[in-house]
Amino acid sequence: MTAIGEDVFVPDHAGASVRPSPNFGPRRDGKRITTLIMHYTGMESGEAAEALLASPESEVSAHYVVHEDGRIVQMVPESKRAWHAGNSFWRGETDINSCSVGIEIVNQGPRGDFPDYPDAQIEAVIRLSQDICARHSIRPERVLAHSDIAPVRKIDPGEKFPWERLHRAGIGHWVEPSPIRGGRFLTPGDQGQPVEALQSMLALYGYDVPIDGVFDMKTEAALKGFQRHFRSHKVDGVADISTIETLHRLLSGLSATLS
Repeated sequence: MTAIGEDVFVPDHAGASVRPSPNFGPRRDGKRITTLIMHYTGMESGEAAEALLASPESEVSAHYVVHEDGRIVQMVPESKRAWHAGNSFWRGETDINSCSVGIEIVNQGPRGDFPDYPDAQIEAVIRLSQDICARHSIRPERVLAHSDIAPVRKIDPGEKFPWERLHRAGIGHWVEPSPIRGGRFLTPGDQGQPVEALQSMLALYGYDVPIDGVFDMKTEAALKGFQRHFRSHKVDGVADISTIETLHRLLSGLSATLS
């Protein structure tokens, strides 16, 4: 990325136009980009989302906005720390903004009863993500949802975001979810070693959970975040056989790629 002036810059992604946001700062402590975070805008329109992200009063921003028709707008240079993740955590890191690129995908979310993501938009997200991941050597397991890194606060990009489709294009970590069926399950309020084992697996993958054997609100939120990303056809915060098997297979696959 080459600066042209105080505000305007050459986009890092060749297919993007530029609308500069003033809401950014330097990446802290020399942190490099290791993570890609997906969001939805949750606003009535892409234009409203861009206006918010460009407003100094909002104190929020993202590196990119991807519109329904596939248009890509870059608002913050990738070299800078955009303000998109907020209070968040992944694998011990609490300053996600300093080590990530944030993509805001135009979608009304709950405001519009969770509309589907158009094909043109997802194809643009795929092209953009492929470019970002290649340039920064971002590993598949570091392509995450806002609801992964802040599950108590956030649910975006939501259950309708097509993570499997991105995975088929080489973006993100994925396994086919285990089918839902009967059997033993864990629910909020449960306590004991099985809950501790569940918490340990969630924490090993990256989620911010206590490992104390108590199925509390934070554990439930992390489990729902996991389900939204990896078992989205039933997001209920219940640790059923399907959820636990899917999590175990993801961890097994992760261990294999890192060994």
